[in-house]
Amino acid sequence: MNQRNLTLHSTVPKAPDDSDSFIDIDRLIAIVIRRAGSIALCVAALVALASVYLLFATPQYTSMTQILLDDSMTKYAEDQAPAASSQQVDMQIASAVEILKSTELALRVVDAQNLSENQTILDTGQGPVDLVKSGLKVVVSALTPGGPPVSDDDAKEGRRQKAAAMLQQALNVSRVTRSSVIAVSFRSTDRMLAARITKAYADAYLNDTLNANFDATERASVWLQERLADLRNRSQVAALEVAKFKTENGLTSANGELMSEQQLADLNKQLIVSQADTASASARYNQFKSIVDQGPDGAVNNAAISSGQTDNSVIQDMRTRYISVSRREAEITTNFGADHPQAVQLRTEKADLTRQIFQELQQLTSSYRNEFEVARSREASLRQNIEHLTGKNSESNKSIVQLNDLEQRATALKTLYESYLARYEQASQQQSFPIAKARVISEAGVPASPSSPKKTMTLGLAIVLGLMAGGALTAFQEFRERFFRVEGDVRTILGLKFLGYLPLVGKPPKERKVFKPRKEPLPQPVETVADDGASFERIMRIVLEAPRSVFAETLRNAKLASDVMFQGKSDRVIGVVSALPGEGKSTTAANFAALLASSGKRTLLIDADLRNPGLTRMLKQPPQKGLVEAVLGEIPWASAVKVDNRTKLAILPVVSNDNLMHTSELLASQGMFNLMENARKMFDYVVVDLAPLGPVIDAKAFAPQVDGFLFVTEWGQTPTTVVRDILNAEPQIKQKILGVILNKTDMSELSKFSNFGGTERYRQKYVSYYTDEIPKKQEPAETNA
Repeated sequence: MNQRNLTLHSTVPKAPDDSDSFIDIDRLIAIVIRRAGSIALCVAALVALASVYLLFATPQYTSMTQILLDDSMTKYAEDQAPAASSQQVDMQIASAVEILKSTELALRVVDAQNLSENQTILDTGQGPVDLVKSGLKVVVSALTPGGPPVSDDDAKEGRRQKAAAMLQQALNVSRVTRSSVIAVSFRSTDRMLAARITKAYADAYLNDTLNANFDATERASVWLQERLADLRNRSQVAALEVAKFKTENGLTSANGELMSEQQLADLNKQLIVSQADTASASARYNQFKSIVDQGPDGAVNNAAISSGQTDNSVIQDMRTRYISVSRREAEITTNFGADHPQAVQLRTEKADLTRQIFQELQQLTSSYRNEFEVARSREASLRQNIEHLTGKNSESNKSIVQLNDLEQRATALKTLYESYLARYEQASQQQSFPIAKARVISEAGVPASPSSPKKTMTLGLAIVLGLMAGGALTAFQEFRERFFRVEGDVRTILGLKFLGYLPLVGKPPKERKVFKPRKEPLPQPVETVADDGASFERIMRIVLEAPRSVFAETLRNAKLASDVMFQGKSDRVIGVVSALPGEGKSTTAANFAALLASSGKRTLLIDADLRNPGLTRMLKQPPQKGLVEAVLGEIPWASAVKVDNRTKLAILPVVSNDNLMHTSELLASQGMFNLMENARKMFDYVVVDLAPLGPVIDAKAFAPQVDGFLFVTEWGQTPTTVVRDILNAEPQIKQKILGVILNKTDMSELSKFSNFGGTERYRQKYVSYYTDEIPKKQEPAETNA
């Protein structure tokens, strides 16, 4: 028994993934070229809308003036304030912008130009939103009871408020870059009216600035005048209270100070001088007393008192005589002895001088004692006077505190009065100052051309928006692109070999229900094409009628793949499968078998799609017996085989049987195994058209008897995720797949889905190699369905 569970397919290396690159320029260009129609459609639609808008839009004219906020214009009448910070300047300009946008200024312009009766301002045209609002107001007014009639004054005020609101809507106020210039513009359908209102706004702002300054100064002057009268009265009252309090409490003052305080200060000064005199007298007295206490001899020896200190020259003279006598006595005693009469005389004179000096010191000591007593007595007297005056002042401390409080209050009121008086005089001078802190630097002119709609900008914006919408649509379409388009998709997503493209033959079916189960049996193609005489011969001979076409070349590549894979093997069973119904596997199986048969190989084509036998329905005459009867042993299998006279292709059809429930068990039965064994002995190739892998399991049951599979998927229709998940779930089938064929390929659109450098972009260079054309006029049953 032949072993058929060989691994015939090795995973093809996947193409390198360029998803990590930042931007794939080639891919973006390919997408743009592929979706150029969608982008052009979006651009054309938006350009058409823009053209309609420009055709019916009412032209608007814009007039503009510029106002400079200049504080230097009042420098000659006002004190120069410190330079303002950038934040303060920004706040000032922002405030000016809001003033220009305010309702109050709009009402002033309305009154100045009598715009409450101007129909151009009041009737600006109604947009869709305004029409809806008007309709709602009409409905509400019809359903609600009517109120009292509106008076003429109320109606006039209503028109005035509406005109102001319209002005605010059409007004634009902005700061010019980072300067102190404010641009004021107004748009209207009347160019003259636009210029007039813009100029009126500038005049209204300047007048408002002057009026605001005048009103503020006037209010400040009135208030300051009232405050001055009050402060003057209060200051006078406070001064009278201070004088009255001094009188009542005997707080006499001179040179701004109380008399008691001045007396206390003088006594303190005298006390300090007296204390110094007492200390000096005490020092002299103690010095002389200590000399006298030493006795006459000690007093003479220690009486070294300078004449400047004692102010007495008598002691100094006697002291000089005493020293001279003592020196002579010492010389005579030394020369003649102590008993010498002159020495005795000198000692007597010396003693007499000692007595005189001592008496003089005693007299000086007595006089210094008297001075000391006098100084001490004076100091004590001053102390008594200070204590008496201090006690007297302590009794009036409370009065002094109250007096200080009254004096401070009087002084504060006087200072405040003087300050307010100066401010009042300044405000009075500035009240009539006629210059505002702003000026117009660009007068409002009559616009020569409409400012909107701007045709060039509108069309340009429409093109840009169209490109953006086209880009969004393209991105959405590319996001939804989850189908097989080019060879690289097969290799990258499935990792399988790609065999080629089968071009779309004839027109595709009008309605496809790939993901919806069919509740009724499929319509019989034989019935739909009976009038045209369609037959199996026509659908199977596409590859024969155009042997040098892309269609035939792809099937030859599939044959080559099987020959390479099964080299040295005499019998080969090749199954043709797809993931979903309607992908064209039956047409592919028929033409592949016809190609094999036309090359001289003994080929058997088996219709093993028991539930939807598409190949059998293509036959000119419906068979009476087929595969099911042969597997069940009711007839010899060879008797059910049909042979094409032209290609000698043997065909084993199948008769539909609604009572046949377990088709997978039939294909996996021993009878089917025996039939395939006999077919292998008689034929070189056995091509089996199997049911799709997705909805049924027939192909899975038959897989052990297949040497290799041709996997057919529909170009641009079958989701890649469905195919990948089905094959990953069936590894026993995936490993036997010879390759993948993309069927129903739109060859004119194929190159658009390939990146630069892809082989699909160069297919036109091989036109000379594909000289045959596929027949264009085919019945729906003969398409790649």
